[in-house]
Amino acid sequence: MQLFGRRLPAMTSLLIWAALWEALGQSGVTIILPPLSAIFGRLGELLVNETFWNALALTARTYLLGTGIAIVVGVPIGLLMGRISVIDRLLLPWVNTFISAPLTALVPVIMALFGFGETTIVLTVLLFAIWIIILDARAGARAVSPSLVEMALVFGATRLQNFTKIFALAALPEILTGIRLGLIRAVKGVIIGQLLVSVVGFGHLFEIYSSNFLMEHMWALLLVLFALAFAIDEGLGYLERRVEFFASARQ
Repeated sequence: MQLFGRRLPAMTSLLIWAALWEALGQSGVTIILPPLSAIFGRLGELLVNETFWNALALTARTYLLGTGIAIVVGVPIGLLMGRISVIDRLLLPWVNTFISAPLTALVPVIMALFGFGETTIVLTVLLFAIWIIILDARAGARAVSPSLVEMALVFGATRLQNFTKIFALAALPEILTGIRLGLIRAVKGVIIGQLLVSVVGFGHLFEIYSSNFLMEHMWALLLVLFALAFAIDEGLGYLERRVEFFASARQ
């Protein structure tokens, strides 16, 4: 960040917004935005509350299961779409439709089919995460040079080896980008699922705090979610940077 031609630390803008938030909260203009200091106080209370950790465990379980399925299913489908034109023509219109569709509107359909249990929440997470994973894996596979494939065939590689050792590795930067974006979208999916399908986990806490106007508690819980999403983004972003050499080697 630069101000009046002078370079300031990266955290400066965050501190400025925090100060503005605190000033607005202390002014008492609205109960929706309490002081940031009070929110951090509530956050300390949450972190020693057993109910919070039970909700976190339930949310994490459905989140990890949904995103795990999205990665295991989405990456191979994306690579196949990038490799085989027939599969690409069959699936790409559907993938583009779902990635641009209002996915929240599809949650009642999943509820009607699978009921109100954790299965529906996991499928909601999957629905939010998988499409961007497929598209990025497809983009990575399509960027692989045909000469790499021909070289592998010359040296006796099988089709499976070609797929796993050429396409999967050469497309790794795009695959990781898709996974990073998919995991971030899945955070929204798990909360929507817990709010609309079965009021459990963090969704249950949000329901309690909002219905009782416990704004400090609600903002504290939101800060936890923001921190988790930021950690996922930064962690996978670091991993992406570590494998960038694959992008230059695949030509």
